[in-house]
Amino acid sequence: MGQLEGRVAIVTGGASGIGAACAETLAREGVAVVVTDLDDTGGKAVAARIAAAGGRALFLHQDVTDEARWAEVVTETERAYGRLDILVANAGIGISTLSIAEMSLADWRRQTAINIDGVFLSVKHCLPAMRRGGRGGSIIMISSVAGLRGSPTLAGYSATKGAVRLFAKSIAMECAATGDGIRVNSVHPGIIDTPIWTKLPLSAGSGRNAPIDPHELAKIGAPLGRAGTPQDIANGVLFLASDQSSYMTGAELVIDGGIMAGTAVRRT
Repeated sequence: MGQLEGRVAIVTGGASGIGAACAETLAREGVAVVVTDLDDTGGKAVAARIAAAGGRALFLHQDVTDEARWAEVVTETERAYGRLDILVANAGIGISTLSIAEMSLADWRRQTAINIDGVFLSVKHCLPAMRRGGRGGSIIMISSVAGLRGSPTLAGYSATKGAVRLFAKSIAMECAATGDGIRVNSVHPGIIDTPIWTKLPLSAGSGRNAPIDPHELAKIGAPLGRAGTPQDIANGVLFLASDQSSYMTGAELVIDGGIMAGTAVRRT
């Protein structure tokens, strides 16, 4: 406890799921956390839980695709806490479709706006603030195993998460070249039990009329045979945010129950 005392973080998409777990985990380690989301009720609840546990948190309403709002969020963060040390670019959506030929251009652009443009804007506006702090920092971009391999029903989502993966590596090299002490890494969750599965929008021709059950999906697709939890991802984010990972930049932290390793035939 307290390994990140005195540091300040912005966590996007922090109202539920992985974002909420990241915000609460960082707060337990002494981080002042700015939770941002479109979900005001959920975001305020996360900030309230952090405060009730003795931590420091502020909720800010944010659409990550709105550049003007990004400038305001960074300004409000520095006004409230004096600096910025950690960025967790977590906000994202997935849209399922049976065939890419059935996906509308509007759905394609909605995914890219949130999953790529939102991450770009987060770095564009947070990186200068982290550099102003003068003591380095950590940028953590939440990608997916879908950013490492293809998916027959999530082609658009995979495209965006693959973009996040290489964007993280490129910014890592920029920061290394400038010697600013800021490390940049991506996290690649597998099948995680979060609300995204019940809220996964359907594009035309998705061939699906019911929410996906992550537990049933994981029994089939994850070698460990179970879905992960948001805390599993938050533990990895904490590691990347801390000095324990001080020699890691441009890396991919895969937390997926063995999906990317191969196929295991369970004997029991």
